[in-house]
Amino acid sequence: MATLLYIQYPGWIHPEIFPGVPVLGLIRWYGLMYIFAFGTAFFILKRLLKEGALDSRASDGSLVAATEDDIFSFIATGIVFLLIGARIFSTLVYDTSGIYWKKPWLIFWPFQNGRFTGLAGMSYHGGFIGGLLGMIFWCWRHKKPFMKWIDAMCTAIPLGYTFGRLGNFLNGELYGRITSLPWGMVFPTVPKTERFLTKLDWVADFMQKIGMESADTLVNLPRHPSQLYEALFEGVLLFALIWLLHKRKPFDGFSSALYTIGYGFVRFFIEYFREPDADIGYRIAADSNAPIYMNTSLLNISTGQILCMLMMLGGIVLMVVCWQRHKKQKRG
Repeated sequence: MATLLYIQYPGWIHPEIFPGVPVLGLIRWYGLMYIFAFGTAFFILKRLLKEGALDSRASDGSLVAATEDDIFSFIATGIVFLLIGARIFSTLVYDTSGIYWKKPWLIFWPFQNGRFTGLAGMSYHGGFIGGLLGMIFWCWRHKKPFMKWIDAMCTAIPLGYTFGRLGNFLNGELYGRITSLPWGMVFPTVPKTERFLTKLDWVADFMQKIGMESADTLVNLPRHPSQLYEALFEGVLLFALIWLLHKRKPFDGFSSALYTIGYGFVRFFIEYFREPDADIGYRIAADSNAPIYMNTSLLNISTGQILCMLMMLGGIVLMVVCWQRHKKQKRG
């Protein structure tokens, strides 16, 4: 018997937590993961609050202690702006049908073909921009030092982000390219996973290599579980790095810049394992005919990678600006 060099996606996992149950069947894992993510962010911010990391100085030099109500208000504002940004970016940047440009009211319409779907489709980079604007707005309105508060949130974000990517995994979405590695996973064919003709020579060779057999004319090949890669590297490990350094940060803005550079760097390389959206493909391609289901060249660049390069550039600029500002304050 041939050794199977792949894993079958667990059949008991469904996007819905209670599939087939009236009303409860509308509750999806991805939405629940958002709750866990925001709850985690609150827990970490509360920890930072106790450390005094969110306290500030009034104009007369007196200490102004932050409160738990401040955290609630700060997170709530950030969440609203984050969701707006994530949804707008997803529909106007990643959707190629053009329907949202023609009918912008559909961006926040939670029904499709008369069926409740929620706001399916969120963009991380849009959420990043929206959340950042929301935090700046809150700090301006409440007269708080925005770099200190954004540093705190950037310390909390990665661990919360981990739950978001676990939600993608439970939804069986945002999977990676095909792979012959032993942890490659065969994701459900519904709704989007591309299947391949078994009569093609390269498909037959690939199946033989991993010990896969199929009597069908179309086969679903194993993919990189890129959602789990992201949960680990962009979530757990990036959080560990920022958390270890947060008490020793040399200036306000350091944690924010570190997160922005770190996320952009890690996500850029994970994009080589993650399959781009079929209707967008590569934004920059060494070979315009290169398939998106496998990585044929490091010069084939996706939309996500371009945005990650902009994140890294922005993080470096932020690091330099905050460092120069800190030096100026010390001299003053």
